[in-house]
Formats: sequence, structure tokens, C-alpha cells
Amino acid sequence: MPKTVSLGEFRTLAGRDLEPSGWMEISQERVRQFADATEDHQFIHLDPEKAAKTPFGGTIAHGYLTLSLLVHLNSETALVPEGLAMVINYGSDKVRFLAPVQVGSRIRSRQKILEVTEKSPGMWLTKVDVTVEIENSVKPAMKAEVLYMYVVR
Repeated sequence: MPKTVSLGEFRTLAGRDLEPSGWMEISQERVRQFADATEDHQFIHLDPEKAAKTPFGGTIAHGYLTLSLLVHLNSETALVPEGLAMVINYGSDKVRFLAPVQVGSRIRSRQKILEVTEKSPGMWLTKVDVTVEIENSVKPAMKAEVLYMYVVR
């Protein structure tokens, strides 16, 4: 659940590490639903028998599924300004998929706020460095710099 902070504190968040999100299991059903939604039905995501014969050793999540889960994972520990009307996903400056996410594994996000900039009155753009960790893995699944626009009343 996001935590509300004063606008004064929100302005000074650059450089701050946030608590990690909770763990989320990546099920085969979630991967199948994402495949259906995106029309990406590659066997490495959906066919456990064929995927077992690849270097992955089994089915893996789509990289873009991992990226799209940041909306949920990052919101768990986000700090938001008082008077928040909405948050808009503003895009990404950089995304790298570093390790496959095996179906059945659990992931979580770690965030570091890099920048907080007032773009216009009541419009605050943040740049956040995000690492998606895989439980019991040294190598992260993904590193990204994501942008959020906070609209404050």
C-alpha cells in the first residue's frame, strides 16, 4: 500500500531507497493470460515439455510481463504526495532483462528514487531505478529506469 507524505517531503525524495515489495509468484496461468493478451505464444512461455529442452530448463515469463508487473509491485511501497489525484505511467528510459523468470518462481521489486521534478504546477515527474529480484537468485531478472507522473490537486 502506498504511503502518503507531505508535498515538501515528496520534493526531497531523490536518492532515497524504498522498502522492497512483497514477493509475487509467477504462475503458468498468469504467463498464459499474458500470452493471450499480447498474442505472444512462443513455446518457451507455454509448453513445459518443449521448454524443458532449452537452456531455460522449463517455461519462463515474458520479459514484458515482468516489466508490466512493476505497476503492482512498485505501488506496494511507493511514497505519494498528499493531494494525489492520479499517477500516470510516463514510460521508461532504460530496461534490461538480465535473467529469465522461471514459472513457479517468486519476484519482488526494489526501488531507488533518482529524480523528482516539478514539470508544471501540480505535475511531478519521478525517475525511479528499479531492480526486479528473483527469490534465491543472485542475478536480478530486470533492471529499469521508469518514469511516473504524479498529478497533485
